[in-house]
Amino acid sequence: MAETDVFYCEPRPNTGTGGARAARRQDWVPGVLYGGDGAPVAIQLKSNEVIKAFKNGRLRSHLAKIDVPGEDGQQPVIARDVQVHPVKGLPIHVDLMRVDEKTRIDVAVPVRFINEEQSPGLKKGGVLNVVRHAVEVYAPATAIPELFEVDVTGLEIGDGIHGSAISLPDGVTHVITDRDFTIATIAAPSALRSSDDEDEDAAAGDESEDDEADKEEEDKEE
Repeated sequence: MAETDVFYCEPRPNTGTGGARAARRQDWVPGVLYGGDGAPVAIQLKSNEVIKAFKNGRLRSHLAKIDVPGEDGQQPVIARDVQVHPVKGLPIHVDLMRVDEKTRIDVAVPVRFINEEQSPGLKKGGVLNVVRHAVEVYAPATAIPELFEVDVTGLEIGDGIHGSAISLPDGVTHVITDRDFTIATIAAPSALRSSDDEDEDAAAGDESEDDEADKEEEDKEE
């Protein structure tokens, strides 16, 4: 079970660009709280709590809770938009959405590949070519899968891993439904690909030489 972060949250006294900058100078991360039955509210979160969750990979698309002074209990929320400083690479604005057990959202769930040592294709020098590092699904906001494990046991060079290989929990469905999308493939090693390319080039060269010889023979006959 993934850790649930709890963010201390206060209403932001000043909105707009100036208010956001003032919040950051006082070691807050400005944001907006919206969704549910409540109106959108300008908020600010403790910078150290937000940065900790961000560095641990839990800020985006993970269930969290906010602790609002003066309110009983903690509200479950999901970070739906995180703006990051272009140089420092840290969050500078966070939009949080109120959720409950009835809320369903689209979310990208990370993929982890297991049993690579059991893949004959990889043992032969093949390469695991990852097409999607995360898979988008619709899931209950309070029951988002932490990750999907994909077993590569028995896969040979040229085999592919598709969305249908993932066992989805109850209530979770793929966002992409019009095709069995590719998650990864077992690609041939570069040395083998180069050898195949050279063979193809050589074959093409032989065909070209045969064509030229046939043309010369036809010219002689004429």
